[in-house]
Amino acid sequence: MNTETESDDLNLKANEKAARRKEARDRMMASKTQEKGLIIVHTGKGKGKSTAAFGMVLRCLGHGKKVGVVQYIKGKWDTGERVVLEKFPDLIEIKALGEGFTWETQDRARDIAFARAAWDESKRMMNDESFDFVLLDEINIALRYDYLPIDEVLDFLKAKRPNLHVVLTGRNAKDELIAIADLVTEMEMVKHPFRDGVKAQAGVEF
Repeated sequence: MNTETESDDLNLKANEKAARRKEARDRMMASKTQEKGLIIVHTGKGKGKSTAAFGMVLRCLGHGKKVGVVQYIKGKWDTGERVVLEKFPDLIEIKALGEGFTWETQDRARDIAFARAAWDESKRMMNDESFDFVLLDEINIALRYDYLPIDEVLDFLKAKRPNLHVVLTGRNAKDELIAIADLVTEMEMVKHPFRDGVKAQAGVEF
């Protein structure tokens, strides 16, 4: 058998295999008919939890959907994504209500007060039917340190509007939150430049 014939046989087998995969996937996709607003959790020790969530925000804007963002921790940060997103005031509302990470504030009572204010804004947005998507950025940190009662957050999420998507980011997501979520992604850190003395870089980390 010459090389050209072998190549033709290989291509034919590959095409047949691809056709079977497509047929199987088409059958699977045909069975997925339900539409619902999702509870999505981005957690883990790796970088990219908020970045991935803001990517979803941009996707929503591309579809003309209205988005609400509440930042629980990074309120003082001048982040690139916030600068860009604020150029779309008709489609997005951003509330930055944190004062920084807990090791910066060193005032638990004040942290709790800011977390409560952020949660009140979160509930307002989730109750507002004009919003299609709400991002609760770093709320998992507030829940981890018990700045907010987990049961209250869970009850509100369970009772949310059926078509509303909610994303919750931050390390150490509570097991109870993971249990009720529709989609959970855990970011795993394999390597980080901070360990080599490299500070956070504009455009990459903020």
